[in-house]
Amino acid sequence: MKKLVTGGLCASLIAGLSACTNEVENTSKTATAEAVQAALTSGIDFQNIDKSVRPQDDFYEYVNGTWLKTAEIPSDRTNIGAFYDLRENAREDVKAIIEEVAAMPTLKAGTDEQKVADLYRAFMDVETLNKLGVTPIQPEFDKIAAIDSKADLTNYFAYSQVNGYGTPLAFYINVDAKDSTRYATHIWQYGLSLPEKDYYFNTEERFVNIRNEFVAHIEKMFNLAGLENGKAAAESILALETAIAEKHWDVVETRDSTKTYNKMMVSELAEIAPNIDWKQYLATMGVAEQKDIIINQPSYVSGLSDVIGETDLATLKTYMTWNVLTHAASNLSEEIDAENFAFFSKTLNGQEQQEPRWKRGVNTVSGTLGEVVGKVYVKRHFTSAAKERMSELVENLRGAYGTSIDSLDWMSADTKVAAKDKLAKFNPKIGYPDKWKDYSKLTIKGDDLVGNAQRASVESHNKDIAKLGGPIDKGEWHMTPQTVNAYYNPTMNEIVFPAAILQPPFFNMQADDAVNYGGIGAVIGHEMGHGFDDQGAKFDGEGNMRDWWTESDLEAFTAKGKALVSQYNGYQVFDDLHVNGELTLGENIGDLSGVTIAYKAYKMSLDGKEAPVIDGLTGDERFFMGFTQIWRVKMKEEALRNRVATDPHSPGHFRALGALSNMPEFYSTYDVKEGDKMYIEPAKRVKIW
Repeated sequence: MKKLVTGGLCASLIAGLSACTNEVENTSKTATAEAVQAALTSGIDFQNIDKSVRPQDDFYEYVNGTWLKTAEIPSDRTNIGAFYDLRENAREDVKAIIEEVAAMPTLKAGTDEQKVADLYRAFMDVETLNKLGVTPIQPEFDKIAAIDSKADLTNYFAYSQVNGYGTPLAFYINVDAKDSTRYATHIWQYGLSLPEKDYYFNTEERFVNIRNEFVAHIEKMFNLAGLENGKAAAESILALETAIAEKHWDVVETRDSTKTYNKMMVSELAEIAPNIDWKQYLATMGVAEQKDIIINQPSYVSGLSDVIGETDLATLKTYMTWNVLTHAASNLSEEIDAENFAFFSKTLNGQEQQEPRWKRGVNTVSGTLGEVVGKVYVKRHFTSAAKERMSELVENLRGAYGTSIDSLDWMSADTKVAAKDKLAKFNPKIGYPDKWKDYSKLTIKGDDLVGNAQRASVESHNKDIAKLGGPIDKGEWHMTPQTVNAYYNPTMNEIVFPAAILQPPFFNMQADDAVNYGGIGAVIGHEMGHGFDDQGAKFDGEGNMRDWWTESDLEAFTAKGKALVSQYNGYQVFDDLHVNGELTLGENIGDLSGVTIAYKAYKMSLDGKEAPVIDGLTGDERFFMGFTQIWRVKMKEEALRNRVATDPHSPGHFRALGALSNMPEFYSTYDVKEGDKMYIEPAKRVKIW
């Protein structure tokens, strides 16, 4: 095994995973032995409990209430809580890796170490950025100024995206949802600066103020960039974005995988959008020979074509100039970066102060060279013992899901067979990829931050284009190991759990099983649940979107979804704002399914034995408290309002209450009765899986 440098960092980040993995295996044996010797704890954060709240009325407030009353959101953040605190910890861990690499005395050009060090240095070198001003993006301003036709303008849409700037059309490569053996080209609606289309049309005072602030922000940005006519430009950009927003599908429509699958021949594009030069656009994207394409929102593409036709070229060029400026802003001078923060973070999300620069530098490195530092993060912070335990939990959850499917009284035998076939084909990925991404073709310079971002965008685009016509890469990950999150990918039928989420309160190697089933078990069940939510259930075990339901079963499933929509629509976030049950339906099904199946798996793991009482809590109490404490979160009002408008996840409070209010086992554990605030009469409780 290769020797390690100070702090345990592998001597070369590209020395091969074997050196790091061997070290992981050695340390994991020690960790496993220590875990066996240690007394198991409940894993519950008792200091957060608020005993003045009855658990039957608001279990979330009961489990987290003291923390909610006393915790303060730092001025450089918009939220704190279980997810967000782990993300801060992961960022600290990645910072340590980056700084050790940057401190190496000699770094050979072209190595991953050199790229990590120089990318971080380029971001942290504020003095150089201030001297450069907008010089790094001046070539883009010049290109836009030279455009003399709308055909050339729409060609610039493609160029702009490839190089990491803004565009009204988002082109991407993904698995074909109806033929999971091939990659397909797609186009998604894009082009808005504000979070969602309603921000352009809502007449409430808050939204009117945001639009006014947006115009003022654009004017300031144009002035800082030395661009002429800032006020007029700002007003024309808002007007144009409003016209584009009017053509956008809303957030509920865009999550409908049936509606957003519209495959057509490239030759047909001119018919639905004649004001876009598709030949030039696709050639610049690198897919000149592509025969078919999936248009996710056809009416948007047609509507955008109309907007282009109705808008003068000068206004369109001003809009594209804005897109370059706003997308590059965080990589430019302190003045421009600060103004960008003032609107998008402070005005829109209530963040009082900008994060320390090192935090944003770490984000830049993780976003650009994520699996380089991810490899070392895994070596330091993730053991093979944790991976093995997670694998056991996944298989236990899979077994519980199968048992639950067998017991469903609303699903026919034929549909159960198809559902269990899909369940059996779930591909779990835990911790980190088996094969790490190759960054050898990416050039990183220590004095060219904008150029680094541009080259990284081009390199990423080229990698995607190279997938076309080739085999499906089932080993690819769409999150780095240091990401605190998890996901389900329907076209791969895979559930993915990065290393960084496998920590307390989600996953505690020192705690009894109950809290782990309530925490990471519910997360595993949640991601499995996405395979059977209102959209995931449209895909079979091979990742193909097709009808595998009987008509009556689909009707019953849809009715249950509607009942869940109604339940969540009733949750009040503020006096004037409720949860959007339609937008959050898929995630709410995931939460309900996740905790239901995790509980079943936990009880099966006891093999008929009584769970021990630990720290005065029964196994069931630890399970439900473990589930509820993972949703602990506190957010700035602006950020929470933004989230409710755009995020398919319900706020943490209602992720806990909504799921538990439907579980009979929760009622029996805490003696919930009619008259209690969490009580839902049995006939109206939703059980899906």
